[in-house]
Amino acid sequence: MNSHNLFIISDGTGETASQMVRAGIIQYAHQDIHIVKCKNVRTDSQVDPIIAEAAEKKGLIVFTVVSRLLRHHISNEAAKNGVVAIDLLGPLLIGLEGFFGQSAQDPQAGILRSVDEKYFKRIDAIEYTVKHDDGKTLSELNDADIILVGISRTSKTPLSIFLSHKGFKVANIPVVLNVPLPEELFKVDQRKVVGLIIDVDTLLRIRRKRLEKFGQDPGSEYASREHIFKEIDFANALFKQNRRWPVFNITDRALEETAAEIVRIVGSRLNLPYDALL
Repeated sequence: MNSHNLFIISDGTGETASQMVRAGIIQYAHQDIHIVKCKNVRTDSQVDPIIAEAAEKKGLIVFTVVSRLLRHHISNEAAKNGVVAIDLLGPLLIGLEGFFGQSAQDPQAGILRSVDEKYFKRIDAIEYTVKHDDGKTLSELNDADIILVGISRTSKTPLSIFLSHKGFKVANIPVVLNVPLPEELFKVDQRKVVGLIIDVDTLLRIRRKRLEKFGQDPGSEYASREHIFKEIDFANALFKQNRRWPVFNITDRALEETAAEIVRIVGSRLNLPYDALL
């Protein structure tokens, strides 16, 4: 059986073209097809030797290229060399130009891959954050971008999830009355650690409502003023012992506002443009 050579030319990773080609050639499973993927091709000088090889091997070219000039060059050179070249992206771009009534602003090669990388980074951050919620695990704590520390119902989890959707890996660790914080917390970069605090009356109201919601006794120790005073005093004492940690009072503050301030502070401490992700 003769081998058929199929050349994929892409100005990015070539994954878009590869998936479409595989969807097409599945109809020709009985054929011996050899695929050559040529990625990050963005100049005429890169294109020409590929077309020459395709002509020599009597191959087929499939290409996804954003640049109009480079698309024309591939089509023209392929025609000159007797090679069939299929433009997968060009007709779509032309159709979109007609639909929107204008050309694409500053077309960028490989931009789809950039979007994919941001997407997978966000998914990775969410998975990390869920795994490290409420001190569930202290493994890989050093991989966190931000570490939140606070007593129960100080918005540790909501803040963590919100920030993870922005691409931040967040771990949160509960402060439990008269229980030392885990040693692992003090082995990481302390510039990542943030304390959370809340006033007594607000916390009292939040905890009682939560207990009522789940059909539990709102008069239990967990929602008693005396116990909450002790917890807040204990947390404040811990924060005074660790003065490198900025402490945020979340009382009556919007989640987004607190998140933005945490990102700004931690980003500046680490000399990183964290706020660009918000």
